[in-house]
Amino acid sequence: MSKEKGTLFIVSAPSGAGKSSLIAALMQRFNLDDSLRLSVSHTTREPRPGETNHVSYHFVSNEEFEALIARNAFYEYAKVFDHYYGTSKEIVEEWINDGKDVFLDIDWQGARLIREQSPYAKSIFILPPSLEELQNRLKKRGQDSDEVIKKRMEKAKREISHYNEYDYLIVNDVFDESVLALRSIVLAHRFELKRQSNKHKQLLDAMLEGYSK
Repeated sequence: MSKEKGTLFIVSAPSGAGKSSLIAALMQRFNLDDSLRLSVSHTTREPRPGETNHVSYHFVSNEEFEALIARNAFYEYAKVFDHYYGTSKEIVEEWINDGKDVFLDIDWQGARLIREQSPYAKSIFILPPSLEELQNRLKKRGQDSDEVIKKRMEKAKREISHYNEYDYLIVNDVFDESVLALRSIVLAHRFELKRQSNKHKQLLDAMLEGYSK
């Protein structure tokens, strides 16, 4: 029997809604069986305080990124605020084939491209509790100027307008509850009848041996 493949989970949200923190908390609290993976994107932007190369992102130059584009090395890529972001095709597919559930932290444009290539991917949109709270979170980060925050708020509305393209919606108001909601989505998909019946085929065959309706 072939190994059950993992699931590709697409997670999108406006900047500051907390999607990266939610995924990080899920990995830290509920990845004891090593079945979850977070795809680390390539980007041409400069590292922010506290970010580590090859952990937060693969930080590369514009020339390196464009060379990877020419090699068709990305599952998807986009240019956001004058910086490239891309997801490694090879790494994602390797993890999926190894039975890992892989999370992609990408915007709605990237999500569309992923769904075109992987129609069985599951997509999750994270909303902030309000636009006012979103703006407060962006200011508290202390990483962007007022001008950049204004641009992020304008972009947030464009992002939110695509929420109905996703399979699941989480309003990130109470953080711990949102982490549990994210975990529930993963578990619910793992326990779908088709996946479980394939996984436990030998057990089911043994239990129903000789039985006929």
